[in-house]
Amino acid sequence: MSVIITILLGLASRKFSHLLSEFVAENAGDVIWAMMVYFGFRFLFVQKRLFIAILLSFLFSFGVEFSQLYQADWINQLRGTVVGALVLGKGFLTVDLFRYTTGIVLAAAMD
Repeated sequence: MSVIITILLGLASRKFSHLLSEFVAENAGDVIWAMMVYFGFRFLFVQKRLFIAILLSFLFSFGVEFSQLYQADWINQLRGTVVGALVLGKGFLTVDLFRYTTGIVLAAAMD
């Protein structure tokens, strides 16, 4: 359920960004995306230690971000779709690593 709620919150943060402060609108999507990744791994590995979900969340999130440095035609076509852009992103930004860290830490703290 937490994954679904975070997906809805993330989509809402994009759709209603004009109603949010500039700082929140600019950062919320990536923070919430990383929270969703954490909750997904926590769901998949519920019997494992909390550290496993945190570690996998960092590896996945940072892996996706660094994969954006790879610019082959086939993956850029995937990124050109709505789902591809939501999952793979569009371009590498160092600040996204800080946003992902914030989201994972917040989700783990809530957990």
